[in-house]
Amino acid sequence: MSTPHIDAGPGAIAETVLLPGDPLRARFIAQTVLDDPLQVTARRNMLGFTGRWQGRPVTVMGGGMGIPSTAIYVTELARVYGVRRIIRIGTCGGLGEANLGDVLLAQSASTDSRFNRMQFGDHDLSVCADFGLLRAAVDAAVVQGVPVRVAPVFSSDCFYDGDPQLLDRLRRHRIAGIEMEAAGLYGLAMREGFRALAILTVSDHIDRGEQMPADQREQGLERMARLALACTEGAD
Repeated sequence: MSTPHIDAGPGAIAETVLLPGDPLRARFIAQTVLDDPLQVTARRNMLGFTGRWQGRPVTVMGGGMGIPSTAIYVTELARVYGVRRIIRIGTCGGLGEANLGDVLLAQSASTDSRFNRMQFGDHDLSVCADFGLLRAAVDAAVVQGVPVRVAPVFSSDCFYDGDPQLLDRLRRHRIAGIEMEAAGLYGLAMREGFRALAILTVSDHIDRGEQMPADQREQGLERMARLALACTEGAD
């Protein structure tokens, strides 16, 4: 049942997948928040682990950086392994009123990528989070005492350089965070029929030149993972 990029066997991947970009972050999350995690895939060193959370199977797997990499793994997870929920957990650069360490629940995702346009006849595709997951994440954040901000984000193809006027446009449209994957994930969710949400921690503030220390990034990763797991419980 393996694919060109995932070598997990039949039944090895759960219906719920947490998807950080970094495979080492996937291992950290699995070992920190899941019971009895087992490595189920390592093809191309993109590690994936399946364990249990409150008795329910959950997989944590890396997805790489950028929409093209994420799209490969997400498409194979949905089409071949029957995954029903994919929650991206990662970091983003903050803009405007977003503060360092804020947790953003990405309500929608704009992009400079042509990935969704290529699937949608070169038209604009308005991509957004699954409402059930988004609402459940907000409710779970209240219970866990985690301050969150529901906000639009922007997924860029460029980590360095890019459009020099982009940041001003994002600020004018009150975009709270900039990252590289959510728009592709949300577009694929619409096409492939799974449910998706991106939960992001503001690790760098672009306007203020602030950066989160390494230990706080690790703590933020665990916090997002626990929020993601809790929001799947009431999302159906």
